[in-house]
Amino acid sequence: MNRQLYNKAINIDGVNIFYREAGDSKKPSLLLLHGFPTSSLMFKSLMIALSDKFHLIAPDYPAFGFSDVPSAKDFEYSFENIALYMDKFTEAVGLQSFTVYVHDYGSYIGARICLKNPEKIEAIIVQNGNNYLEGHGPNWEETKEYWKNPTDEAKEKVYAFLSKEGTKEQYFAGVPEELHQNISPESWIIDWERLSRPGNLDIQYTLNLTYPTNFELFPDFQKYLRKHQPPTLIIWGKHDVYFDVAEAYCYKRDLSNVQTHILDGGHMALETNFEEVLNLIEKFMDRP
Repeated sequence: MNRQLYNKAINIDGVNIFYREAGDSKKPSLLLLHGFPTSSLMFKSLMIALSDKFHLIAPDYPAFGFSDVPSAKDFEYSFENIALYMDKFTEAVGLQSFTVYVHDYGSYIGARICLKNPEKIEAIIVQNGNNYLEGHGPNWEETKEYWKNPTDEAKEKVYAFLSKEGTKEQYFAGVPEELHQNISPESWIIDWERLSRPGNLDIQYTLNLTYPTNFELFPDFQKYLRKHQPPTLIIWGKHDVYFDVAEAYCYKRDLSNVQTHILDGGHMALETNFEEVLNLIEKFMDRP
């Protein structure tokens, strides 16, 4: 049994994309798409635990993790363009068909990959990822107003989010105190070290301004779900302050084969509820 995790890189149109890989490529593949503010780092433990049964690949997006941070003059920082690069990445590493695991930003990247390649998608795992407007609680109102009217004052609030404390908050916000011991400090500390590379905060701000394009995609993605009916596993930390737990049940509107599990965790359920998430994925992937 080989549980070795391999750390690799591949050049996609001039951008060096870092990725982690584990397991035998002859076994069913999982493409793991990370959220903000993290990277493939969030999947390390999961990849090692599942590597005896599956083939797992987790890339870092441009300007995240250990991938390149191309200049904004040379690279369009939008969700659409990052998804384009990730789609080219799947081709470059030879992924012919796969289950896609999406979290946070990864939902928007993954949705675009599904829409472009419905024949490649074997199943979907959503862990606190946003594809329905029901996920937007009251805390979104101020941000949505900023996107419509980006004043200097509002910009300062966005940059406060793009900070060391803001990065840490992604892991701890809303999480019951007894679960704090489950959260590894190196996770958010490495996230911040990577995000704070020279010029990267301005890049993250530029990317954030393209966020509303994801909401425009929701109807198309929901239509994709209704048409293609991919087997889907929904895993949701109910204390998530970013994406409301109400969204977890929305998938039943469009899917006939969907499993929904609500956990006593937060936005980063792989940190707070690792064993539960692992068991749910194993059972889902081993389905007949």
